[in-house]
Amino acid sequence: MNYSLAGKVVFVTGASAGIGAAAARGFAREGAKLLLGARRLDKLSAMEQELRSLGAQDVYKFELDVRDSVQVESAIELLPEEWKPIEVLVNNAGLSRGLTKMYLDEIRDWEEMIDTNVKGLLYVTRAVVPGMVERGSGHVINLGSIAGHTAYPNGGVYCGTKAAERLITDGLRLDLNGTPVRVTSVDPGMVKTDFSKVRFRGNEERAAKTYENVEPLTADDIADVIVWVATRPAHVQIQTVLLTPVAQANPFVLTRGPLDRRS
Repeated sequence: MNYSLAGKVVFVTGASAGIGAAAARGFAREGAKLLLGARRLDKLSAMEQELRSLGAQDVYKFELDVRDSVQVESAIELLPEEWKPIEVLVNNAGLSRGLTKMYLDEIRDWEEMIDTNVKGLLYVTRAVVPGMVERGSGHVINLGSIAGHTAYPNGGVYCGTKAAERLITDGLRLDLNGTPVRVTSVDPGMVKTDFSKVRFRGNEERAAKTYENVEPLTADDIADVIVWVATRPAHVQIQTVLLTPVAQANPFVLTRGPLDRRS
């Protein structure tokens, strides 16, 4: 029997756009109470009516920069009591910067990726998971990447942060063994969101080339997987999901143009 999230608190970080926003919509359809954090509070506010119309039992939104450990700890501690029993945590906040040879790369880009993708994930996890253990119920879903399985040229630091996410997720699962708290990593390949636009600091022309002549995954595709993982029966733990568009075999093998659909 599927695990019902109706009336349960689901916390999504980086919820203002892309995969985070799509996940919020997916969980709204499950009747969850949505706890949404992001740096852009105005974007969260703009989403609220749609989420309620999709079926969210309630929505609580707040400004959150996962890189700030003090802000993360304070935000969770100061939640209204009815929002504290977080059933599902989706550690979605993350980004990539640049596409440059490591020895020529900008140090500020390294710091932003490490602070967001690794330290931010840890800060939020540390603030939320003890409550799950105490209540004897919960599920942590971390957003990884195909880049955490295989490095690619000019992206070594980003790949390193996602490899760290994968092993941190595995380590957390080991540390939680013996409790009912589940831990999953969802690791997409090419997904068309604002990811590339962020990577190239708003250069839309360069970002568009990433997806040229390819049918990539969408944010909704990833959200479908996240919600599926979270709604498996309570005794089922999906440890890792690695998904790519059909055109992508790995970070190096990608077919651009029509696929051979001969039967």
